[in-house]
Formats: sequence, structure tokens, C-alpha cells
Amino acid sequence: MFCRGMLISALTITMFNSFPVFAKVIEVKMLNRGLEGAMVFEPSYIKADVGDEIKFIAIDKGHNVESIKNMLPPQIKPFKSPMNKDYSLTLEAAGFYGLKCTPHYGMGMVALLEVGDVSSSANSAGVKHPGKAKKRFIKLWDLAEK
Repeated sequence: MFCRGMLISALTITMFNSFPVFAKVIEVKMLNRGLEGAMVFEPSYIKADVGDEIKFIAIDKGHNVESIKNMLPPQIKPFKSPMNKDYSLTLEAAGFYGLKCTPHYGMGMVALLEVGDVSSSANSAGVKHPGKAKKRFIKLWDLAEK
């Protein structure tokens, strides 16, 4: 005879195995001024796992988050958030994600996500960045290689 307690236990185990129980929510602030200077994501380098959620918080007005062309894992579609709005991104694939604030890209408002086990940055090697974004990405790639 199958008892009710065993059924509940079986359903509970199935439910917890079906969802990413250990997924994290990581907050990234969009700021006019932060620890690294003007126009920054803070933090600008994030190491996360597949299934984690990155929540971009619009602390200061005039910012958004957008993927940078050729700086996403191949199976991820490009995205762009609305201006002045918080935005959540659930990480669905391992790889590097290059991000920018659309109006402040040339001022260096960029971020780099390293998701899961990543062995190569080949998907981002030939990407050219304007202005201060180029210098900031050099620092971000240095962090990724450590």
C-alpha cells in the first residue's frame, strides 16, 4: 500500500530536482559615479553560474544595459533594457557576456559576466570598443584570466 507521506516525499524531491534551487540573485548598480569613476556598472566584473539572475538596478537616471554585438555565448539572443528601469537577466548558458550602457558606452560604462566554466574568450576576441570602454575591457579581461 502506498501511503500519503511517501507520495508527498516523492513529489517534494521531484519538485526540488526540477528547479535551480541554488541559483543566486546578483545585484549590479547602474551609476553616474562609483568606485571606478564616472559612468559605471558596479560591480563591473561578475563571476556567476548558469541559472543565476543578474539584477541591474537603475540607481541613477539615464542608464540601461545592452548586450554588445559578438560578446555573448552563441545561443543567447541579444537584449536591450529600457532606459531608467531595473532589468533582470537570467543566465541561460555558460560563456562571457559583454554588456554596455547604450548612451555611455564610449565613456566606458561596460561590464563583463563570466558564466560557468569558461575556457576561452574567443567569442569576444575581435570586438572593438570606443573610447574608455577599450581601457575598461582590458582591466575586465585581466580579472577574468585570474
